Amino acid sequence: MANFQDSVVTFFIWLMPSIIILRAILKSRTRSRLPPGPFRLPIIGHLHLLPPIPHQALHKLSKRYGPLMHIFLGSNPCVVVSSPEMAKEFLKIHEASWSDRGETVASEYMSYHSQDFTYAPYGPYWKFGKKLFASELLGGQALDHLYSVRRFEIESMVNLLLQKARGVEAVDVGSVLARLTNNVISSMVMRKRCSEKDDDAGEVRTMIKEISDVLGAFNLSDYIWFCKNLDLQGIKKKLVDVRGRYDRLLERIIEEHRQIRRKRQENDNGSHPQKDFLDLLLDMSEDDSMEFKLNMDKIKAIVLDTFTAGTEPVANVIEWALAELINHPIIMEKARQEIETVVGKSRLVEESDIVNLPYLQAIVKESLRLHPGGALIPRQSTEDCTIGNYYIPAKTRLFVNVWAIGRDENHWESPLEFKPERFLATGSGQLDVRGQHFQLLPFGAGRRQCPSTALSVKVVQSTIAAMIQCFDWNVVGGEGNNGTTLNMDEGKAFTISRVHPLICVPVARLNPFPSI
Repeated sequence: MANFQDSVVTFFIWLMPSIIILRAILKSRTRSRLPPGPFRLPIIGHLHLLPPIPHQALHKLSKRYGPLMHIFLGSNPCVVVSSPEMAKEFLKIHEASWSDRGETVASEYMSYHSQDFTYAPYGPYWKFGKKLFASELLGGQALDHLYSVRRFEIESMVNLLLQKARGVEAVDVGSVLARLTNNVISSMVMRKRCSEKDDDAGEVRTMIKEISDVLGAFNLSDYIWFCKNLDLQGIKKKLVDVRGRYDRLLERIIEEHRQIRRKRQENDNGSHPQKDFLDLLLDMSEDDSMEFKLNMDKIKAIVLDTFTAGTEPVANVIEWALAELINHPIIMEKARQEIETVVGKSRLVEESDIVNLPYLQAIVKESLRLHPGGALIPRQSTEDCTIGNYYIPAKTRLFVNVWAIGRDENHWESPLEFKPERFLATGSGQLDVRGQHFQLLPFGAGRRQCPSTALSVKVVQSTIAAMIQCFDWNVVGGEGNNGTTLNMDEGKAFTISRVHPLICVPVARLNPFPSI
């Protein structure tokens, strides 16, 4: 009996360490079960596979390694998602683990150390920023109130193009659209139009372009650990220069607002003039009861967010849409007939008409499918996560390839064809651009979806409608209307722009302002 008891004790003495070791081995195997990916080179990881255009290169790799792929950008572990099903896993089912954006040298510096809305870590301050944007600038009521701003800018654009048409002058369509989107945002934020001769207003437009370029630039310091404190490409130097100029400019504009506010208080006659977004931010900075005290850096970071999100990406989308329509004149004519049936030929199409223009809405959706404002949705994990059979550790970066999802052969028939009719089929009309179905993600999805989605859609739809209604477009260089096809090559910027500027001579079809 004693021998039996000794044997049992000995058995359990050996059993417990064995169980612990076995669990450690199984856990190790589970943790090492990363998604598939290509062979990794020392130091640079997979950086050599990304040129010349990263989102296109990642799309090609996904065809070999699958819709969930693991790569290293230098020393940074990353996962790349290229299908609606995988996008839903990360942006909805496991969204709580992937709600941070991750930072680069440029984003950290230009966001004033994450004091903005776009790059702030998910938490109380980010929620405060989201509520601020929704209630004061980009919510339904605020957008309705600022309709006159958008209407004025579209009318100004049409008048400019009518002048060019009378003189048979070529225009750089991208520049015209960039001016329109910058004017819309700057008028909403600080009552200044970027096309005015005012030095501040003109500098805003130039500076936002520079900031967008530097935010989207590839920087070795973000990926190679021993380059972290080096400025091999001069990007930090550019950041210091452009943010210094932005600081001085916005501080000057803020001081102008404060002087106007003081004069109003001194001459208070009981009237309450409409405030712009910057006025509201200054009010909050002086309100001690606010949940978060807005200092100067926070105000500058929040204002910069509104410009980088609402200007260049929106202008690019409209330019791509017009290029597709020039390449597909039958589609353009069908859209024009729809507009003339609903609106007529005596007035300019309005935002309120869009609900009655389903084919125009389908054109916008199809343009966003093929040419989203941003190619990749960046996120970063805050905790270990298991998705399917794969273990993904914390601090892994995520890139949802929106561009690739828009070309997914498993979800789109003839995915490379520009075919708005696909959104008019039964059931497809409900597929919106707000990312709810994960097949169309031009503005992201989930908690960190772009807050300017509603504004961007309104500007894109109304501007394209006006350009279709009022003009034909003769492309300089013999492309497009003369039987050849416009070159649709993409640039290398983070916001998907055209390699070749769209230069056209507008030909007036009707003048919606006959009294002018």
